[in-house]
Formats: sequence, structure tokens, C-alpha cells
Amino acid sequence: MIPTCDLCDRYKADTTGALRVLPPVFHDYGGRAAFFGPVVTVQCFEDNTPVKAAVESPGQGRVLVVAGGGSLRRALLGGNLGAAAARNGWAGVVIDGCVRDVAELRPLPLGIRALALVPLPTERRAEGLVDLPVQLQGVWVRPGEWLYADEDGIVVLPQQQQA
Repeated sequence: MIPTCDLCDRYKADTTGALRVLPPVFHDYGGRAAFFGPVVTVQCFEDNTPVKAAVESPGQGRVLVVAGGGSLRRALLGGNLGAAAARNGWAGVVIDGCVRDVAELRPLPLGIRALALVPLPTERRAEGLVDLPVQLQGVWVRPGEWLYADEDGIVVLPQQQQA
């Protein structure tokens, strides 16, 4: 894992926009503070049906990026889905929205970043889109890009970085 500060130093003179830094509004709720991997995207709003489908599939060290519209009203990930993500080999989940069951999420060997906690679950309407470019807090993230997260922040790059 390359620290996010080192990646920012490496790309500080880059004018192509290859490096994107997510705003410092995401909080750490998982048991793994640092994680990285290729991105899989989901877009949904107060309906975690596509999140459930994703975390119940093989993660293969990938990072699930959930564009949840910044909703603070319903949790898109809780203890059961977090456990499924860890069990299925996901490196992490980044949610532009909320999570719940923090006591169950903290011990998981999984990186989890979200805006906040809220105890209310989602309604299941089977809505949402997968594997498309999404925006999290104004920052574009595309499937197949690489996300790096640690105590200093979250950055996205077009490809995997070498130490």
C-alpha cells in the first residue's frame, strides 16, 4: 500500500487530472484503516439492493464505491452486508452516504468509509445502476480505476501505482 500523501507528492505537478482526491468528509468505520484496489461502482439512492448484490459476489481485492447521493437518511451498509463484503474478499467500501451497525463493522477486516452513521435501513426497491462513472462529493470515479485510502484521505488514480 502506497500512502496517499506519497501519491499526492508523486502527482503534485500533474496537470492531467489523473490524481483525484476525495474531500475530507468521509469517516472510517471498518477494521482496516488503509486499503486499496480496483474500483467497482454502484449508484443508488436510499436503496441498497445493488450494494447487497455486489458484496455478496467475489470481491477479489476490489473496492466498492457507492454513489449514494450523499443521503444522510438511510444506511446503505450495515453489519450483515459488511460481513458479506469481508467474507467475499472485498478490500473496502466507500459510500457517499451512511452506514449503520458500527459495533459490527469495526472488527471486520474491511476498509469502510462513509459520510455518517444512521440507524435507519434502506427500503428495497431494486433500484440502482452498476459499473458506470459516478460522482462522490463532486469527484469522478470510474470502474477499473484504483482507489487508495488511509488515515490521511482517499485518492483515485487511473491505474495501479508501483512503490
